[in-house]
Amino acid sequence: MVEKNKEYIVDIIDNGFQGEGIAKIDDFTIFVPNAIKGERVRVLIVKVLTSYAFAKIIEFVQKSKNRVEADCLTYKRCGGCNLRHLKYEETLKIKQNSVQSLVNKTLKNKIKVEDVLGMENPYYYRNKVQFPVGIDKDGKMQMGVFASRTHNIIPVKDCFIQNKDAQMLAKFVFNYWKENNLSVYDEKTQKGLLRHIVVKVGIKTNEFMCVLVINGLGFSKEDDFVKTITNQFPKLTTIVINSNMENTNVILGKKNRNIFGNGYIEDILGEYKFKISPLSFYQVNPIQAEKLYEMAVKQAEISKDDVVFDLYCGIGTISIFMSKYAKKVYGVEIVEEAVQNAKENAKMNGISNVEFLSGDVENILNDLLNVRNIKPDVVLVDPPRKGLDLKSIGNLCEVLPKRIVYISCNPATLVRDLARLEDKYEVMGIRLVDMFPFTSHVECVAVLQLKQDM
Repeated sequence: MVEKNKEYIVDIIDNGFQGEGIAKIDDFTIFVPNAIKGERVRVLIVKVLTSYAFAKIIEFVQKSKNRVEADCLTYKRCGGCNLRHLKYEETLKIKQNSVQSLVNKTLKNKIKVEDVLGMENPYYYRNKVQFPVGIDKDGKMQMGVFASRTHNIIPVKDCFIQNKDAQMLAKFVFNYWKENNLSVYDEKTQKGLLRHIVVKVGIKTNEFMCVLVINGLGFSKEDDFVKTITNQFPKLTTIVINSNMENTNVILGKKNRNIFGNGYIEDILGEYKFKISPLSFYQVNPIQAEKLYEMAVKQAEISKDDVVFDLYCGIGTISIFMSKYAKKVYGVEIVEEAVQNAKENAKMNGISNVEFLSGDVENILNDLLNVRNIKPDVVLVDPPRKGLDLKSIGNLCEVLPKRIVYISCNPATLVRDLARLEDKYEVMGIRLVDMFPFTSHVECVAVLQLKQDM
């Protein structure tokens, strides 16, 4: 029996979905963070559950040739990346293997998952910086990232996945706040003003948005702040005060007020321009998002006679990409502000064959199918991490579009949903795009074709 606080020497036989090493002691599974398949390590058991245990590395007996020295000073404490101890090419193999393993366990048709489409330069790729601000144990003001599984803030000198200029801008804001003795939020007392500094970047347009998330409606030095920061950063397009006075882990509140500019930035994806506001969802890695959307649209095989549903459409990026090929596209999204952005984006790009609808996907889909009697030829879904609800799957199985393209950031719920559709649809392929290099996340595009006898 494996015992807590006891040391063992183990062989790492595989890597799991989060990149963690997997070992066996007498057929009992041990998960070892930061261990790589092929390594032999001395571990200390830190937690024992009924069917598996967790361990931490004490010593490397034999290292993998794929191991590299992590380039980030805060890597071991920060929860942002978890694969920086691996060669980049190896991280892509781990992601492909993890999705393949899910397919093998869950689907009747054991298709081969394609290799991951990697990134040419997998550094400084995120176009959105979100730095929490708070008080450390010595009562000093702190900005950085949350330590893994905690709300302790670790100061960050240089983050290798965040846009460099966005980091500089956030640090300048923080230093201004400190120098002017403005208050920051204390989670324990729920007092103080500044909670988060959020910066969004238009990678192709070079436009910058700064969002100050504040436990209040504003702050005393707004005019001086605008003057100081815009002199220092001429690329800054807009500054927004976002009010969040709730005791919550959600970063942004619902109320925005522009103190400089018009409250949005623009960016270009493919041949289209998109408007991005503080609350709207936009892919954080637009370089790879462009490849993902081109892949999805190509796989959808849309013709000029096709009616397309784009469910969970956000600010309409992929709806607009598909409009070029389709007769009509209906985009559905629950976030009202995102739908407003989507309508503006369609108008800005001169697109008239897209209709955007705001509301719960389950209800709007029901309305489109059963009230308005609109039947889609192709359905594209890009749901949140929890995947599709059973009612939406039921509706799809009832209306039976000839093709479904399923984009997912969560392979586990993707494969679960594919299994639910497998009786009526053939899963033609699963392609992977590395949207989040050096993390365990991977973006998937699955294509389902209606079976001949349906």
